[in-house]
Amino acid sequence: MVPSPKPTSATTTATTAIVTTPVNNPRLGIALMILTTFIFSVQDGISRLLASEYNVMTVVMLRYWFFALFVIALSRIKFGSVRAVARTKQPILQIARGVLLVAEICVAVVSFTLIGLVDFHAIFSAYPLMIAALSAPLLGERVGWRRWFAITAGFVGMIIALNPTAMAFNLTTMLPVLGTVMFAIYSIMTRYAARKDSAETSFFWTGVAGAIAVSFVAPFYWTPPQGTDWLWMITLCITGLTGHFCMIKSLAVTEVSTVQPFAYFSLIFASAVGVIFFDDRLYLHVVIGGGIIVLAGLFTLWRERVAAQNLAATTLPESG
Repeated sequence: MVPSPKPTSATTTATTAIVTTPVNNPRLGIALMILTTFIFSVQDGISRLLASEYNVMTVVMLRYWFFALFVIALSRIKFGSVRAVARTKQPILQIARGVLLVAEICVAVVSFTLIGLVDFHAIFSAYPLMIAALSAPLLGERVGWRRWFAITAGFVGMIIALNPTAMAFNLTTMLPVLGTVMFAIYSIMTRYAARKDSAETSFFWTGVAGAIAVSFVAPFYWTPPQGTDWLWMITLCITGLTGHFCMIKSLAVTEVSTVQPFAYFSLIFASAVGVIFFDDRLYLHVVIGGGIIVLAGLFTLWRERVAAQNLAATTLPESG
């Protein structure tokens, strides 16, 4: 679960900040994105397994240490200098982004253990709609009536998925909503950061700032893994590294707008993991609500692409 403006979950989100290259291979990019969502869904399952035995802060801290080492190594190998990649014109914003994302991941992992993967991901799939809604007041982006209609429909789907007539609204039931809002705000901050800093710089601070932040808190809750649990911890870190790598490659071979819709495969894969390995149940209201959210999200992504194409067409220089 996924760290960018439009990732699949709290985990996938950090990696969409990597810059694409002129290479364009849509089929390979789509295949890699689907593989990414599968890997991060497995990671979410492992996170839930470990969080049921250990404090969430312990799980997230180990996961983030590995992630930080990954971004540092990537900066060194790909660009030859960690300092050059880390240089930022807006350090407070970059640090705030990293701290917010690691907090969102903690909320997500807690949600996994309390309500399950199916219910969490059904709600979390609304994050593109929240990004679209927040982009108007916070970034000054124009959102047309069609997208506002889709955003409204998505929020209706969220209410259906929460099934307010059958459950009390408390901290447990609202955790996935909180996580979704946090991730949407993180994504807006990422878009804002992109106006002055490179994508590589934002990616670097996502991992490093988050690792430092969680390291201030997690030691107070530290419980060393026992026996074979170390293997699960190592597997958790490996899935994170593999997922980040696949997403980076996906965004390197095709455009972000091409692979974004396929990020919704995370809902399918995470639900499968929850049902098969944790006995989560597919309630009708969750299926209906999640379906409305996904359809509204896909429509919003399509309208954003159309709007971008129209803007590009109107700004093209006239030919002599």
